[in-house]
Amino acid sequence: MGKVLLSFGHGYSARALARRLLPRGWRVLGTTRDPARADTLRAEGVTPLLWDRDDVTTALGEATHLLSSAGPTEAGDPVLARHRDAIAAAAPGLEWAGYLSTTGVYGDHQGGWVDETTPLTPSTTRGQRRVAAEAEWQSIPGLPLHIFRLAGIYGPGRGPFEKVRQGTARRIVKPGQVFSRIHVDDIAQVLEASVDRPRPGAVYNLCDDDPAPPEDVIAHAADLLGLPVPEAIPFDEAEMTPMARSFYAESKRVSNRRIKEELGVRLLHPDYRSGLRALLAEEG
Repeated sequence: MGKVLLSFGHGYSARALARRLLPRGWRVLGTTRDPARADTLRAEGVTPLLWDRDDVTTALGEATHLLSSAGPTEAGDPVLARHRDAIAAAAPGLEWAGYLSTTGVYGDHQGGWVDETTPLTPSTTRGQRRVAAEAEWQSIPGLPLHIFRLAGIYGPGRGPFEKVRQGTARRIVKPGQVFSRIHVDDIAQVLEASVDRPRPGAVYNLCDDDPAPPEDVIAHAADLLGLPVPEAIPFDEAEMTPMARSFYAESKRVSNRRIKEELGVRLLHPDYRSGLRALLAEEG
């Protein structure tokens, strides 16, 4: 029997993984809430499943692997709210399950380093929901679960170039603020490496080698485009949405040593400079 991935919330990162698995002969089933996206998924070689209409329980019976990218809401994890019993029943037949979480579960460390053994002390509601969701997934008996804590994601269609070109990019400066980030192609290769070398119970941080201030990324994007570097705006003076401001509530450097040592991963884009150059080259 061939390998079958059932992907809940088949979005940006999961689609990148599918692009790696489909050429290997995998079947990929991806859920979506939007009927309009079904044709897009089908064109990518993915079998779409409409969240509210199609028989996900039957799909679980076919799956050898499971991935959930769906973020929790105030009501909890949406996948488990609807399918927990079916997932628990399917767990003995699964070879691998993955849950995409966030490095926000670690909270604020004032620029200090964190790794997968760091206690989970989220300072935002978003991070607290992720901690609860991780625990709920971990509580399913027999599920061969792997948790992936993702740093800030960028990649095709999610880079800073368009805002820099339009003159809407802002370099907001908060002294001591650093973020870790990860190119979507590196997310996909880490997930593939884990699928090939499963270690149920494992937790992995997904980030590059170079945690950096966000204003440096914008400045480098402008340099690559040959455009003026946007003026720096002090954090205390910047007009921001509550969501945007919440990202600045936490500063930390995230270690990626485990994906290298356990999974043998060599990052395609070990820092934002490499990643941005690749994005610009892809644009042609």
